[in-house]
Amino acid sequence: ISSSSSKEKLRVSRLFCCFCRAPKPPIDEVVSWRQSLKKLQESKTGQLAFREFLRTEYSEENILFWLACEEYKTITTSNEIAIAAKRIYAEFVHVDAPRQINIDCGTRQEITNSMSQPTLSCFDKAQRLIYKLMKKDCYPRFLKSEIYQGLLEPSEAR
Repeated sequence: ISSSSSKEKLRVSRLFCCFCRAPKPPIDEVVSWRQSLKKLQESKTGQLAFREFLRTEYSEENILFWLACEEYKTITTSNEIAIAAKRIYAEFVHVDAPRQINIDCGTRQEITNSMSQPTLSCFDKAQRLIYKLMKKDCYPRFLKSEIYQGLLEPSEAR
């Protein structure tokens, strides 16, 4: 690799997010993510960065489940609720789920029991548990990660 090619790659990596190839968010936005996990999740780029970090730690299912629950709570018809609940259950909660979340067996059983007549709140307890896990465990590590630190580096728009 030539020296000019390496410099170009470095310049491009400073202009774009490492995970989505979108322009880097403003530094003040990235710095604001230090305030709280909630602040991070209010930003689409923050969500993407955190998701990429979780993917590298083999725990992407946490943010995917949390986001699925947020979307689930906006559903307005009972038919859509039933369909979405079964999808979330199959993807994240069932013991053989491809992206099984780490929740206690009591919470898992409560959700299983609710699947015959799911409500908009049937995943609330599990969502709170996953949020707490992300807040206490994953989020502090994210703030120290190369992904986050890379977004704090100033862009060089030349």
